[in-house]
Amino acid sequence: MSVPDPLAPDSRHHAPLPDSTRSQRREVDEEESRRANGPDWDAYADEYQATHGAFLGDAGFVWGPEGLTEAEARVLGDVAGKDVLEVGSGAGQCSRWVRTRGGRAVGLDLSWRQLQHSRRIDDDTGVVVPSVQGTATDLPFADATYDVVFCSFGALQFVSDIELAVAEAARVLRPGGRFAFSITHPTRWAFADDPSEAGLVASQSYWDRTPYVEFDSDTGRVSYVEHHRTLGDWVALLAGAGFRLHTLLEPEWPEGHDRVWGGWSAVRGKYLPGTAVLAADRG
Repeated sequence: MSVPDPLAPDSRHHAPLPDSTRSQRREVDEEESRRANGPDWDAYADEYQATHGAFLGDAGFVWGPEGLTEAEARVLGDVAGKDVLEVGSGAGQCSRWVRTRGGRAVGLDLSWRQLQHSRRIDDDTGVVVPSVQGTATDLPFADATYDVVFCSFGALQFVSDIELAVAEAARVLRPGGRFAFSITHPTRWAFADDPSEAGLVASQSYWDRTPYVEFDSDTGRVSYVEHHRTLGDWVALLAGAGFRLHTLLEPEWPEGHDRVWGGWSAVRGKYLPGTAVLAADRG
């Protein structure tokens, strides 16, 4: 029987690995990352939405497994009347919440199957999120199109060319526009992806930025890639693209919240931050 991979970072929301899948830490470029992660999310989308859809809500905005909502955090500010882009939108739950608050939200995702789920929920709710298939490193929008760009546990951790992705967010934002995103808290990279006490023991270097890669042991085909950056890396990336960082939230695990999501759990949440939410404004 397969077990959770001890090398896996926390933001992997998948079940235990298939028996034929192996993992390693090695360098991969943007093309290989994209070629792996698009089909991976296509294959996983149905399970993801079935498992987590009720928690996310059809028109809900949750920043991470702790359950911090945008209604509570107000990271984006008032979205009414604003043009908003969600990068890594999945089934569009967050964008749909923005639309119920008067914002003109648009979704973008690499996975066609996630976008099919977005269309399904559009039909179910009557709240339609215009969405496009694309990548964070090549946004198919004109310069200065949006007031807000955000990403809730979406594309950024799966991108190799992260400088380009951040630059693209800056490009499509209007002056003074806001870029906000949530990621696995970078300190979690040092710990095994295990929701039990075993996940409280540091086993890898926080400063090792070598990507996590899953591949088929028979064919060698890469099936999943995730990239790690430290908190200092994220600050430098934002500053280098002309952003002014003004918010860094580290949500605590709520009392009585017993949901287990991958490596997130009350056991670990009592001691370790699982999510970081950052927001910055374009100069």
